[in-house]
Amino acid sequence: MTACPFCEIAAGRAPATVIREWPDALAILPRGGVTEGHTLVIPRRHVADATENPAVTGATMTRAAELAAEVGADLNLITSVGPAATQTVFHLHLHLVPRRAGDGLALPWTRQQAAA
Repeated sequence: MTACPFCEIAAGRAPATVIREWPDALAILPRGGVTEGHTLVIPRRHVADATENPAVTGATMTRAAELAAEVGADLNLITSVGPAATQTVFHLHLHLVPRRAGDGLALPWTRQQAAA
């Protein structure tokens, strides 16, 4: 069984660029962020996805909302549950993705892509 990469980061056993720390969560830069300022907010406690533990999900969303309010710009706040929904790391994580008009980032569920 492979160790959870986000648990390893939360435990200080794996490197990450930490943007913010709270007692219950971390904000880190993802590898290959899709826009400038793209940040992940992860709980320190292992929870596979947003449906596994609503209390942890709510606390993690609170931390992401606090950080998002500081960004002060348009943004997407995204999480996925399961492989069909594009989840690739099975530790709850919220993507905070700052946006600007014309940034060229098409989300996976845009109507244009669904019609193709």
